[in-house]
Amino acid sequence: MPDAFTTRTLNVTTGTHEAVTDLTHACEEFLRDSAAGRDGLLNIFVPHATAGVAVIETGAGSDDDLLAALHTLLPADNRWRHRHGSPGHGRDHVLPALVPPHATLPVIGGRLELGTWQSVCLVDTNGDNPNRQVRLSFLG
Repeated sequence: MPDAFTTRTLNVTTGTHEAVTDLTHACEEFLRDSAAGRDGLLNIFVPHATAGVAVIETGAGSDDDLLAALHTLLPADNRWRHRHGSPGHGRDHVLPALVPPHATLPVIGGRLELGTWQSVCLVDTNGDNPNRQVRLSFLG
């Protein structure tokens, strides 16, 4: 019987601009290797203080809308007390309060149970750190 708990770290390059990066395919590949047709839970965790995980629609403008909404809620200006890095970087440290650094999703028969238009995405507004890690863990 396969292990009840399996984990893997993805290295993701998000670049020097704000990004919503679709991780759905990587999650599905991980589950093909680790779930072996079993039911369980997939946990996605970003061990960074300036990035988060969102389950949203992509490709139809929602990812751009999310970044626009974050600009409205968290402007990249000098209002932030946290002031190292590029101007407005303090807002990047507030991001995980709105877009949490984790998500736990159901896996049924070894497959991620997402709605028709849902995707698992890394949300990164911090252009100062283009290299991110994402930990995928399957419990089942």
